Amino acid sequence: MCGIIGIISDQDVAGRIVDGLRRLEYRGYDSAGIATLYDGKTIDRRRTKGKLVNLENELTRSALAGAVGIGHTRWATHGEPTVENAHPHASEKVAVVHNGIIENFRSLRESLAAKGHIFNTETDTETIVHLITEYLDQGMSPKDAAEAALAELEGAFALAIIFEGENDLMIGARRGSPLVLGYGSGEMYLGSDAIALSHLTNRISYLEEGDRVEITKTSSQVYDENGTEVDREIHTVDAASGSIDKGNYNHFMMKEIYEQPMVVGQTLGTLIDPLKGQVELPDMPFDMASIEKVTIIACGTSYYAAMVAKYWMEQVGRINVDVDIASEFRYREPVMTDGGLSIFISQSGETADTLAALRYAKSQGQHILSILNVAKSSMERESDVVLHTHAGPEVGVASTKAFTCQLAVLACFAIAHAKARGTIDGPEEARLCVALSEVPARMADVLNHDGAIQDMAMQVAKARDVIYLGRGLEYPIAMEGALKLKEISYIHAEGYAAGEMKHGPIALIDKDVPIIVIAPSGRLYEKTVSNMQEVIARKGQVYFFTDIEGAKTDGEAAIATIALPMLDEFVTPLLHAIPVQLLSYHVAVAKGTDVDQPRNLAKSVTVE
Repeated sequence: MCGIIGIISDQDVAGRIVDGLRRLEYRGYDSAGIATLYDGKTIDRRRTKGKLVNLENELTRSALAGAVGIGHTRWATHGEPTVENAHPHASEKVAVVHNGIIENFRSLRESLAAKGHIFNTETDTETIVHLITEYLDQGMSPKDAAEAALAELEGAFALAIIFEGENDLMIGARRGSPLVLGYGSGEMYLGSDAIALSHLTNRISYLEEGDRVEITKTSSQVYDENGTEVDREIHTVDAASGSIDKGNYNHFMMKEIYEQPMVVGQTLGTLIDPLKGQVELPDMPFDMASIEKVTIIACGTSYYAAMVAKYWMEQVGRINVDVDIASEFRYREPVMTDGGLSIFISQSGETADTLAALRYAKSQGQHILSILNVAKSSMERESDVVLHTHAGPEVGVASTKAFTCQLAVLACFAIAHAKARGTIDGPEEARLCVALSEVPARMADVLNHDGAIQDMAMQVAKARDVIYLGRGLEYPIAMEGALKLKEISYIHAEGYAAGEMKHGPIALIDKDVPIIVIAPSGRLYEKTVSNMQEVIARKGQVYFFTDIEGAKTDGEAAIATIALPMLDEFVTPLLHAIPVQLLSYHVAVAKGTDVDQPRNLAKSVTVE
């Protein structure tokens, strides 16, 4: 979602704030802005609608001086994406950047308006500015005014605040949205994440829920939600985490698709001992054999990874597994078996819906295991145990390598859990480990089909509606493929269980509707191909993702067929994720959409 960076220094900061905002572009945004203290006294701003280059051009036309500054990339919640609604919001006395949603802004706004405050925007953030200004007008110090205002806010937020005439003070706060504190030499920083500050420092503290921080050029004071001064550990982060280079690729998404053999291999390498043929998980703070009920909770693409895991865990572990969408989970108020295991999947570890669901599950006596791509996140700090994916920073909004790394971790956990329960023996564990270990090389083979998939995409790009079909482990991949196409090409697409076509969706089939069928050879192959033939009989335009055996027997029935390598049925979801990613990518390029930053979407969804 929105990105925040703040710098307090003795040198001009606008250029470096822009560099930090560029590192936050992956989150998705529709406007950007910077505020500084001109001559250390007066608040001055530059804001623009659209991409960051517009802000850079504005700064070229009208330079912004000042050694204390805050910057923001906004993804619109309250109020349209206009210059007036862009952050920072400011009065003569205070400027604020904000990530999140203030839930009680309407009542606060009405109260402040009754006191004579005039509002110029539609945003909830402007309410924070007027609330702090009201306390300053009453004679409070900046620190006291910020503390008093924070106490009145309800909702999720991360904030960075600067004040007129205060050239050695910046205040930050987090409640429900991430915020990090950076340490430099003679200057200090605030940012939405470590990547935002990677060009400035590798020394980071992660603020915790409810924290407020007051920083100067050389110091910081952190207060917890009770107002008690606390210390937060300083971490040295990997400078490589700030890499945002596309290399020789035209888009981050394509680069990240091609990184999958490497990062999936890295992830599997942390969990599989190839010599022993065993999955080796970190020590679990619960007895895996005694777990009788598993609930897996996630959003978006991670939800489809959870669906694949349900198939794996029920098939090899013979355990009852529920999968829930995080945004619905806690509102359903599910009855949870005490001592059950709840697994949460999130790339960022800051997904608001998933974090709220985690807290609900924890309150219901569940063991908490999270699968995350970002270390030291909020979800990691609140989990009993974490399994990390090793995808590295994923800049493209549409998840690719993070998804397959999640699948790799979930597959390893399913194997280890089944072994602990005694539903598979050592030789079967070894067989499945070998199958997983073959995946990275076979992924590289799949990428050799890129040209053929690009040709396929030229036809699919002409469609208004696309249907994806799969059975068993490939059913969630069908839904994930449809989501990818929707996200970046803006073509309406739906993923269905192939056997459900005759129960309604087959009415949608005609000669103008491409049908993407995902069917590796295996137990469900014949049934899926039978459904494919039903589609063909109704003039559906079938594009067939199968394997070498499937292509030999039924490949000629489709308009185009992609024959993937033969692999054990257990691991086919990891392999078949790649062609649906490539198809979506090439369709989006053909349509000329913004592949890496599709409209209305954000990388890290930190509000409900």
